[in-house]
Amino acid sequence: MDRSQKADAVAQLNTVFNEVSVVVVTRNLGMTVAQTTALRLKMRDAGATYKVAKNRLVRLALENTDYVGLDDMLTGPVGLAWSTDPVAAAKAAVEFAKTNDKLELVGGSMGSVVLDEAGIKALASMPSLDELRAKLIGLVNAPATKIAQVVTAPAAKVARVFAAYADKAA
Repeated sequence: MDRSQKADAVAQLNTVFNEVSVVVVTRNLGMTVAQTTALRLKMRDAGATYKVAKNRLVRLALENTDYVGLDDMLTGPVGLAWSTDPVAAAKAAVEFAKTNDKLELVGGSMGSVVLDEAGIKALASMPSLDELRAKLIGLVNAPATKIAQVVTAPAAKVARVFAAYADKAA
């Protein structure tokens, strides 16, 4: 990698750090290419991104961002996962780490709030943005459904009474 490629990589990472909601730092303990590809696919399906980058370039990219606190976690072979959804990257990383002992969760950050491994696991246990939206829509929709049931109930009772009289007369 020459100097211009490094500068481009730092600029690209800096842009990412200014746009995302969460960054998860993982340590790669000898994962194969197939395992890393599986992790990237899992991240992509969750709406997150996983990248392995040189620690020095990541440190340069962290400057002037909210994620400066990640600097201490960048030792050894690390990978970064990030997403705009505050839960997606953490959830995908934790799920993958459960099935693969070669991926170690180091920590992460939500903006300027630095999280340790336990914090990332707690974040992963929270419902995602889509799940929260679905619950909210369910809560809003429930009263409307109940009102419709209450309004139609008297008519249904009258119809059953007429049906009973019709059956009795026949």
